[in-house]
Amino acid sequence: MPRNGKFFTLAALAFLTLPAWSGTHPSMPDVLAASAPADWRPLDPNNTLYVELAGGRVVIELAPGFAPLHVANIKALTRARYFDALSIVRVQDNYVVQWGDPDNRRALPAGIGKLAPEFDTPTVRKMPFTRLPDGDVYAPEVGFSDGFPVARSPALHRTWLAHCYGMVGVGRDLDVQSGSGAELYVVIGHAPRHLDRNVALVGRVVQGMELLSALPRGGAAMGFYAQSETPIPIKSVRLAAEVAAAQRSNLEVIRTDSATFAALIESRRNRPEEFFKVPAGHIELCNVPIAVREASKAP
Repeated sequence: MPRNGKFFTLAALAFLTLPAWSGTHPSMPDVLAASAPADWRPLDPNNTLYVELAGGRVVIELAPGFAPLHVANIKALTRARYFDALSIVRVQDNYVVQWGDPDNRRALPAGIGKLAPEFDTPTVRKMPFTRLPDGDVYAPEVGFSDGFPVARSPALHRTWLAHCYGMVGVGRDLDVQSGSGAELYVVIGHAPRHLDRNVALVGRVVQGMELLSALPRGGAAMGFYAQSETPIPIKSVRLAAEVAAAQRSNLEVIRTDSATFAALIESRRNRPEEFFKVPAGHIELCNVPIAVREASKAP
């Protein structure tokens, strides 16, 4: 699919050549089974984080195209091993998991400080955009760009990442420039879209959400762990590029600017499975799954 400033609606993508389906509306497994290798993209090792917990690995794809300053800080903090042996300090039911150093016991590396908010970004011509047809409560337009759920305002010429399940954000205080990337959270509940354009979003969990969403909820206010509760330790955080190739998670993500992804969206808007007696015919931004799979190994 071209990426030189064009954006696509589902109707436009429907004119592209797609495999012949057995029924009127293919299911999501049908769509993915018929996908071509070009419909998928590998994760960039320089923009992929591995958060190692006792229960396994959480893989995060960073979004430098939307929050370059914050992503740069997070990568610098990771290379400095700042996150190693810190803890998950907050697990609020139907909301977020958060980690960091709330007591400021660990000094930040040199050069890491307050940043401009990066709550949204100018809409530029080269930005790919696959628009959903069903509208949105929080923004004039919503869709997907470079593998992330986004909202945008044509009138303001601004685009921003959306607080869908699995999105990763930067904790801050009341000062909009108080977030450095040293404190991060992941959405584990119903999409808190009211946070859009109020917090810098920096990426999305692509594997390992179950390790976060199943954590014990904190007993103190806002889901923080009380003094009598044991925070969840973080063993380490690494950029995939720092990890030996044999130890990396070999994943690839569906291209959200592909005809296959458009067909995937339609499969969720009009569920063909026998269970669904009344197909919705609509879908919300955060209900569209962005498929991830193990990449096939070269022969």
